[in-house]
Amino acid sequence: MSQKQIGALMAWNDKDNQNPWGGNKQTPPEIEEVIKDFKNKFNARFGGGSSGKGGVSKAARGSLKYFIILAVLLWLLSGIYIIDPAERGVVLRFGAFQSSTTQGPHWHIPYPIETVYKVNVERIRAAEIGFRNIQNSSYSGAVSSESLMLTKDENMVDVKLAVQYKIADAQAYLFNVFNPELTLSHVVQSVIRQVVGDNSMDHVLTTGREQVAQEVKRHSQNLLNDYGTGLLITAVTMQDAQPPVQVKAAFDDVVKAREDEQRYINEAKAYANDIVPKARGASQRLVAEAEAYKSQIVSKSEGEAFRFNKILTEYLKAPVVTKERLYRETLEEVLSSTSKVIVDSNSNTLMYLPIDQLINSSRLSRSSSSASTFQDNPTRSSYNEESVLRSRENR
Repeated sequence: MSQKQIGALMAWNDKDNQNPWGGNKQTPPEIEEVIKDFKNKFNARFGGGSSGKGGVSKAARGSLKYFIILAVLLWLLSGIYIIDPAERGVVLRFGAFQSSTTQGPHWHIPYPIETVYKVNVERIRAAEIGFRNIQNSSYSGAVSSESLMLTKDENMVDVKLAVQYKIADAQAYLFNVFNPELTLSHVVQSVIRQVVGDNSMDHVLTTGREQVAQEVKRHSQNLLNDYGTGLLITAVTMQDAQPPVQVKAAFDDVVKAREDEQRYINEAKAYANDIVPKARGASQRLVAEAEAYKSQIVSKSEGEAFRFNKILTEYLKAPVVTKERLYRETLEEVLSSTSKVIVDSNSNTLMYLPIDQLINSSRLSRSSSSASTFQDNPTRSSYNEESVLRSRENR
């Protein structure tokens, strides 16, 4: 439609404010007029000249085209995103879940059509139950409303737990539960109260700490899976478990008494383990020595009996010679153990002898020989006395 036709049409429409079909309603401006007016304003803004009355220059039309193309390219490039190895990407289209992406570069339809949420699924997070760690300070604030609980034997205990967890399912973490961390805290508090309530105070405070922590981890993970939180508990550590402050002193005395009892029991067992083997060894040694002594005495008695029978046989053959031999042997044994010095009375030679030295030396040698003889053969002395008496009777 030419400019003249447009002008004639507008003049015809403005006549008496009526259109060709009658009526008094005024019509809106034509679309081409709106476009032309926009082009004129745009050219005036960016310095473009007019090619004529109401026209737009070719340079202005080219600038507008390139500007639109550049804006579209920038908008498309804004959809490029990169997911780190420890992250998962969740793509939403108009707020609804579209897909989940892993590590590497990806592209999505730019905002406002699609948006991407990056969730770190490898970072270990921590939650405190019964206490709160204050940053840049060694103070740990206790939360008695979370830590105080009742045991099976109706005693109060103060239990503090540290829970470590990570995100296992990014989609469930973002959409299934409003506040997964708060849900985790409530679940662990509920489970620890149930577990502590099923056990006695001694079990919770002494030997059952690790068992209680494992039960809390298992039951809490089952509840979190039922709720669809997308969280995975990696560790549950019992930071502290003790009675309330009001009864802590009495409980410490009880614990100390039990420790002393166990220490005494261990010391008694150690002493028994030390003395019993020694006593058994000593008894075995005495039994062995008695058996050896018995065997020695029996053997010697049998030998003496055999020797006596031999002597009896010789005595029956030659009684006088046998008596003389026995007499001389007995006399030799008796005189060897005395401190007397025998000098031949038929000799006229005056002899100077160190009698005292001879007596002392003979006593020392006799005592040492008798001790060694008694050690080797405790029945020798008794046997010698018996032989002397027997020889005297025979004589």
